[in-house]
Amino acid sequence: MKPTSISRRAFNAALLSSPLILRGAPGSQTTRVKIDTDRKIGEIDPKIYGNFAEHLGRCIEGGIFEEGSPRSDPQGYRKDVIEAVRNLHVGLLRWPGGNFSSNYHWMDGIGPRNDRPKRLEMAWHTIEDNRFGTHEFLDYVEMLAIEPYVCANFGTGTWLEAQQWVEYCNLDQDTAMTQLRKKNGRDEPWNVKYWSLGNEMDGPWQMGHRSADDYGKFALEGAKLMKWTDPTIKLVAAGSSNYNPNADWVGWNRTVLTYLKNHADYLSMHLYVGNPKDNFESFLASSLNLADKIETAEGTIRGVMTGEPKRTIYIAWDEWNVWYRARGQGKESGRRILEEHYNLEDALVIATLLNTFVNHCHIVKIANLAQLVNVIAPIFTNKQGLFLQTIYYPLQLFAMNSRGYGLELYVDGPSYSTAEYSKVPMLDVSAAYDNGQLVLNVVNRSRTDALSADFELEDKQFCSEFEVAEVNGPDIKAENDFGKTLVKAERKSASASGNRLQYTFPAHSYTMLKGRVS
Repeated sequence: MKPTSISRRAFNAALLSSPLILRGAPGSQTTRVKIDTDRKIGEIDPKIYGNFAEHLGRCIEGGIFEEGSPRSDPQGYRKDVIEAVRNLHVGLLRWPGGNFSSNYHWMDGIGPRNDRPKRLEMAWHTIEDNRFGTHEFLDYVEMLAIEPYVCANFGTGTWLEAQQWVEYCNLDQDTAMTQLRKKNGRDEPWNVKYWSLGNEMDGPWQMGHRSADDYGKFALEGAKLMKWTDPTIKLVAAGSSNYNPNADWVGWNRTVLTYLKNHADYLSMHLYVGNPKDNFESFLASSLNLADKIETAEGTIRGVMTGEPKRTIYIAWDEWNVWYRARGQGKESGRRILEEHYNLEDALVIATLLNTFVNHCHIVKIANLAQLVNVIAPIFTNKQGLFLQTIYYPLQLFAMNSRGYGLELYVDGPSYSTAEYSKVPMLDVSAAYDNGQLVLNVVNRSRTDALSADFELEDKQFCSEFEVAEVNGPDIKAENDFGKTLVKAERKSASASGNRLQYTFPAHSYTMLKGRVS
């Protein structure tokens, strides 16, 4: 904690050398949060609570889909996974990749399953049997009432291949593609609205990697064909994923948008964070990096779209997560890969990243946690069952409750410094407001101290006891496993009076408070 009796010179020296410095008003560590329900950031799109299912490791095969398992239905879908996914309230599911999509030819995955070809899968170095394809995916999301999001092959694929996929999925006219769909058992079109123009095309690791200029020209022609086929679809341009020092990620976005500004509806971006140096305080500041990148991309969009007042391009953060243990060093090839086991500190970071999406909901309209099952995922299975990882609980709480409008808050309280950031708020906060319901999401970034907050309503009064859900555990490294749930959401309550709500947030916790105001 900040010392109360120390010379300025000594304090400055300590500030430079200490990895964790709390800052706040002398004698007080209470955070003050002022709330005005008229100060709306923007509408929270339910698609920011999306997820991702790639043909990678055991995400689909052995996760979503396991033919012949006693836990699967006759179509091969894992019934226990269906229940866990339904309870997660996923708003949008992206498929089939990821890196996989850059060499995926969708016609390999239609028709009778036993007649589909096996292909060498070069993204993750396995054999793809194609038993889970377009029909299986779109039937799955239809069953779960999840919006589908299809990533087209703009690596080794062609414009015609992308155009025909839209035709196969969305048209009801009598064409060769619609006849093929009907032959394969689907009379009515699925009307897939969201389509990505490739994946991570700025990355040298990507099959079909191009320069920004080459990708922009190629994607423009594909976009034209796809929208000419179905003018109602929404297209996502492949934006930044390569933040290496020699990569100009801002320039990539600018060039791509210059080509696609009249056709793309979203700009895709990706970010994975981790804690390889085991520095809790720096790890819990990861959301500041996300916020910086969102705001930079928003500025790029605004610059490119100058003179285009009738068109708006939003951000689709369609890959994000904590991922660092199961990464590199030969851990990215084969079937049992990227099976990250999450702990409490990972769940807290997930909550801060979700706070960041809510706090930028005017520009971020799609977000897809990567991925859904087993592979850096909130749901983890074996042959006998599943367990819910620590990150499942903040994802579920946000998706179930933080709807309506994000609110711009005044937040003043203690902070700390890291090597990357001079001021990291100890309490990370977002608010959602929907027809009299107020939801407050708060992450206490302190590893050791409970911290209090004083919430003040500027324009309304609290009129109900607040429901509280707290995600916490015995320590920051606590993990869940089969038969062991150390981290979960505990239900509590909180009282509010007039326009004030005071609450103390336990150390290393994420807390959601929900109640009515009038």
